[in-house]
Amino acid sequence: QEEKKQLTLKVEELERKLETTSAQNIEFLQVIAKREESIHQCQLRLEEKTRECSSLARQLEMAIEDAKRQVEQTRERATSRERAAQSKVLDLETQLSRTKSELNQLRRNKDDAEHRFESRLQDLKDRLEQSESTNRSMQNYVKFLKSSYDNVF
Repeated sequence: QEEKKQLTLKVEELERKLETTSAQNIEFLQVIAKREESIHQCQLRLEEKTRECSSLARQLEMAIEDAKRQVEQTRERATSRERAAQSKVLDLETQLSRTKSELNQLRRNKDDAEHRFESRLQDLKDRLEQSESTNRSMQNYVKFLKSSYDNVF
């Protein structure tokens, strides 16, 4: 009986330990379940954030491509404008050169015309002087003739 009593006490003690262990086991299972749920929620958030990051990365890539395209278009427009400006500068320089050449030709023509007119003017002055000299000579001769006729008559 003593032995039975000890065994009963031992069994009761073991049953208490079993109950305690079972209660602990249940608590651990609940903790594990909560942690698994937490892990599951974290994985869902991670997947959502991963999708969001992927979407943002695609948007960023598209924005970068768009910016590159705009930069290239702007560069092409600037290059085109620069070429047009250079072409216009070359045209204006050609026109300036042609105008300078025409101006020089006109100056030479003017100088030649001035020389010709000065030469013609000098020639006319010489002829006028000669004509006046002849005229004076003739007037003196006419005076001489008048005076001679007056003396004779």
